[in-house]
Amino acid sequence: MPDNDFFERLLQNPRPVVVDFWAPWCGPCRMVEPVLKNVGKRYDGQVDVWKINADEQPDLLRKLRIYGIPTLVGFNAGQEVARKVGVASQADLSDLFEAALSGEKPPSPGLTIVDRILRVAIGLALFLLAYTGDFRGIFILIALLGGAAIFSAVYDRCPVWQAIVPRVKALLGRSESETQ
Repeated sequence: MPDNDFFERLLQNPRPVVVDFWAPWCGPCRMVEPVLKNVGKRYDGQVDVWKINADEQPDLLRKLRIYGIPTLVGFNAGQEVARKVGVASQADLSDLFEAALSGEKPPSPGLTIVDRILRVAIGLALFLLAYTGDFRGIFILIALLGGAAIFSAVYDRCPVWQAIVPRVKALLGRSESETQ
């Protein structure tokens, strides 16, 4: 199906749609299939499920910026509202179907505690490496990278950061929905 046909069909479809981008040779795609069928049955008549073979539609995948399979994308009124890449649990797929049905993007899960600890550890290791080089030459850059790694572990909890970001977005003329 040409790209234009896909988007036209998507806009004309009376119900929300979850599209499964898969390939016959893809092992994870085969793992997702029974879970998708099971969740799809619960939303039968409310959300349509389309399957698109990624090997047959490379231009469409490029246009939708799909770089890995399986990728499941939820659409409501022709607009993408949610996406899941890789093997998905029943709960993940239920969230995807709910997002397609409601038209509201699901909340971002944020960083896990393990992600935060790893980022801090990497940052401290880089900072320690910069210290051994007396913060001279390239070691200044390494120290900055270490600081950035540590900040990436806590930025979402930083009140100063949370106060500055909306103002910068407003200055740039970007709304919240465009940046998510």
